[in-house]
Amino acid sequence: MNKIICEYRGIQKSFQRGEGKSLRVIEDFNLKIYENEVVALIGPSGCGKSTLIRIGAGLLDADKGEVQYRGVPLKGLNPGVAVVFQSFALYPWMSVEGNVQVVLSALGLSEDQVKEKASRAIQMVGLEGFEEAFPRELSGGMKQRVGMARALAVNPEILLMDEPFSHVDSLTAEALRAELLDIWKDRDRNPSSILMVSHDIKEVAFMADRIVVLSANPGRIRTIVDNPLPRPRDTRMPSFNRLVDQLHDIITSVELPDEEVTTAVQLPNDVIEPLPRAQSNDVLGLLEYLDTQGGTSDLFQVVANTHVPFEEVLSYVKSAEMMDFVDTPKRQVVLSPLGKRFINASMDERKDIWRAQLLELKLFRVVRDMITMHEGELTREDLILEIQQRLPMENPEQTFDTLVTWGRFGELFAYREDRGVLTHE
Repeated sequence: MNKIICEYRGIQKSFQRGEGKSLRVIEDFNLKIYENEVVALIGPSGCGKSTLIRIGAGLLDADKGEVQYRGVPLKGLNPGVAVVFQSFALYPWMSVEGNVQVVLSALGLSEDQVKEKASRAIQMVGLEGFEEAFPRELSGGMKQRVGMARALAVNPEILLMDEPFSHVDSLTAEALRAELLDIWKDRDRNPSSILMVSHDIKEVAFMADRIVVLSANPGRIRTIVDNPLPRPRDTRMPSFNRLVDQLHDIITSVELPDEEVTTAVQLPNDVIEPLPRAQSNDVLGLLEYLDTQGGTSDLFQVVANTHVPFEEVLSYVKSAEMMDFVDTPKRQVVLSPLGKRFINASMDERKDIWRAQLLELKLFRVVRDMITMHEGELTREDLILEIQQRLPMENPEQTFDTLVTWGRFGELFAYREDRGVLTHE
């Protein structure tokens, strides 16, 4: 049996939310990473996936539990890993070669060793000829190749990847996945293993040997799915599609549980529920679609008929469910009585209903009250800071954008983009 390279043991992590309050984001997380495997973490937003990557790298300390590397408890940075982030994180004033060499220089290597290792890593990811190019000259896919080269240059036993392909187009992502697996399959060189975070179910089915499904609030392991498909994998095979369907069912049960959720009972008054990644038009489109289907549709039929990726449809459904416009028994998405009333209402009535439902969500009540407290004008910076304090696991810019588009549609508040302020309507 392959040996354990890295192990998470009883990891617990909380973040401060301001006013002396904390938010538990990870609870009793245990996972072993073995030699020669690819492990994927997947689950709802806010379940701590990115936090686990940072804890595994030694960039963030756990409150409880420990990470072991080759059986030794981790103190400080993990010497056997390198991280590829989704945001590229390149130095704009450095060339491709400089961005790769900078991490090697920090290791105390000689100039010749730095050049040789950087050259090998650049060649490995197919960037020969671009050594002197600067980030502004590169496409998103090429920037991520630089990020991969920088990580591979330090010869890590484990490559930690936080949604590495989420900021590139689908064709580029497909090419990068295949190339990364080619590098990983070469047993004569590192990385031996990969631990990756993803929101893309087909991506994890294609890449991973084990798929760790997390639930949220706090983040903990819901189940681990072993991927039996032989490599190389063909996404057109019925066995591949059966695995994707299995994962869809598991993720759906995590994100849209059948049990009725009563927010007032489930969540303390000071807890704010994160907003899914969906614009108001996305939610309206989903409700209109359901109306054309007689008020109900299978979740996967929505995906098939609208040609919208599963993960995005799931966000639209969660958004509609938050505002009580739909119910989600099993795999069905069903217009609620309020959803039917909304669809049949005039535009003015729709806005009234939407606004009333927004005010059922604590975040929107907080924003309304903050605008009043700031004498009718709340700056974007102040609101983003508040979001960071109250929702430390969420992307504050993304939450702000969603909040603005939902609030504008319901005419709960206005946003003056030229001045960067929110005001009462």
